[in-house]
Amino acid sequence: MLSEQVYAHLRDAIMRGDHPPGAPLKPQELAKEQGVSLAVVREALVRVVGEGLADRLPNRGFAVPSFSDRRWQEIAEARRTVEPVVLRMSIERGDVEWEARVRAAHHRLVRTPAYVPEEGEYYTGAWAEAHRAFHRTLLEGCGNRALLETFDRLWTASELARRWSAHRNPDRDGTKEHRMLEEAVLARDADTAAAVLVQHLTLTAAALTDDSGQAT
Repeated sequence: MLSEQVYAHLRDAIMRGDHPPGAPLKPQELAKEQGVSLAVVREALVRVVGEGLADRLPNRGFAVPSFSDRRWQEIAEARRTVEPVVLRMSIERGDVEWEARVRAAHHRLVRTPAYVPEEGEYYTGAWAEAHRAFHRTLLEGCGNRALLETFDRLWTASELARRWSAHRNPDRDGTKEHRMLEEAVLARDADTAAAVLVQHLTLTAAALTDDSGQAT
């Protein structure tokens, strides 16, 4: 479907940094670039706005979000508020198939290289997807689609910040943090799992507002 292709192209371009923070997203230019109608481009723009990858500005069209500490601190606060609660629900409701998916998602994350020379100092695309899949799988046991959709939107917004600011930090052991999460979840230890997740998200928030940090 044409509108889906334009949306995917625009989403990927924003995530890659082709449109820098605060840059206007002009429908006429995007339509000409993609060889499609303004209606198709506007539909795609509305979708990326819904994902938190663009802002709709009153009387000024669309733009990539500006990079501001306040914006990412608010996203981090929302994640720290929502995700531990959903994780507790997941631990309470998740079945053995969910446990198997958690173990498999963690195994994939551990086995996926976070960095490769050709992608420089930033995380690889494959690792970023394995990372997202692990965190989402942890929450999927809750069985609540609306909560998972909330996670998806917050994750996408956080990932955009990560693409702009994530650098290596040798002092942070993200692998250990993920292992502790997996172990607590599979042990059905909701208190420990929630505490580990809060700490994990707190460190991520610090990294997203510190150019010397690393978002993990």
